[in-house]
Amino acid sequence: MKKFTVYQIDAFTKEKFKGNPAGVVINATGLDDTQMLAIARELNNSETAFIFPPDNKDNDGVIRYFTPTVEVPICGHATIAAMYAKAISENLDSCVLRMKTKVGVLPFTIYKKDDDYKIEMTQGAISFEPPFNKKIQQQIIAALGLKSTDIDEKCPIQIASTGHSKVMIGIKSNKTLNALKPNNNKLSGLSKIIGCNGYYVFTFDATDKDCLIDGRMFAPAIGINEDPVTGNANGPLGAYLIHHELVTHNGKEFTFKIKQGEKMGRTGYMNVHVTCVYNQPKQVQITGNAVVVFKTSITI
Repeated sequence: MKKFTVYQIDAFTKEKFKGNPAGVVINATGLDDTQMLAIARELNNSETAFIFPPDNKDNDGVIRYFTPTVEVPICGHATIAAMYAKAISENLDSCVLRMKTKVGVLPFTIYKKDDDYKIEMTQGAISFEPPFNKKIQQQIIAALGLKSTDIDEKCPIQIASTGHSKVMIGIKSNKTLNALKPNNNKLSGLSKIIGCNGYYVFTFDATDKDCLIDGRMFAPAIGINEDPVTGNANGPLGAYLIHHELVTHNGKEFTFKIKQGEKMGRTGYMNVHVTCVYNQPKQVQITGNAVVVFKTSITI
């Protein structure tokens, strides 16, 4: 029998019960895949992160991510939560930790200020799939409960990724965004066809003056009907915006703020920073706050 320390963290917020909740097991050594999946299912967050000691000289630790139904390669909000829990539990100073994930070893920066922390996550390699053909586009639009006239014609409907792919769907209106009622069965069926589980619907029609984007993310195929605030949607979105010249920037970098989770009553915010080379996206980083909701232990 071993006692495992478990945190419940709300990421991308400093207000409890807002933002995106994630479980974190900070001392996961000894847990097997079945047990990690069982813990993730019991906590019932969209993702739970499990932190292990380093397994090589090239990393400061290993981190794995489970939804209630499946392991996923990387997760934005659970990374913010995991690094926040680690910083709190070890009373860390500002530092960079190189953590091994299923998409490689990534640097995560912990900033300490006034006895609290902000976390910056460097995401994985940027990639884009070709825009979908008209038939698939129409199926996605219909499954989301949208009409063709709702779509922002400047925004191709395609898959973008920085380690965990999402379909990007730009629409014209915040009102339409908050009125969405997707057909989860149809979205799940489409996921099998297109090889992507997440659908990120976003708009430039943001209601907060300091935000560029409002968004909502749906991934019913992996047990997440809607995710409150999604690092692995907004990171790829930043690369997508640069790639398609949808924003004005200085050719070297672009930073913007997003709001997500409003419809769910879990509003959260994150900053997205895109580094550019020859006016194309080269690297993406997301930054967010976090807050501890509770800390407990599980003996297995």
